[in-house]
Amino acid sequence: MDDLPGSEPIELANEYATVQVRKVHTRQGVRLEIVAPKLGYGIRLDPVELEVLTWQSHELFSELLKTPFGPEGEAEQ
Repeated sequence: MDDLPGSEPIELANEYATVQVRKVHTRQGVRLEIVAPKLGYGIRLDPVELEVLTWQSHELFSELLKTPFGPEGEAEQ
């Protein structure tokens, strides 16, 4: 992700995953940046997107984690 002005990253990790989170300032406003450095994935979420996450149940996230990189057998495009 681009090097934007923001807070120092906070790292959260366990035996399965490592993520870094930080607040960044963009032209569209403040975002929460979440990066999985070992996998090379990252996303920036605005306040509305973050709020929507709070509406979800743990069951939804469990379902998503069954195939975290998409349906099995689907070729990368």
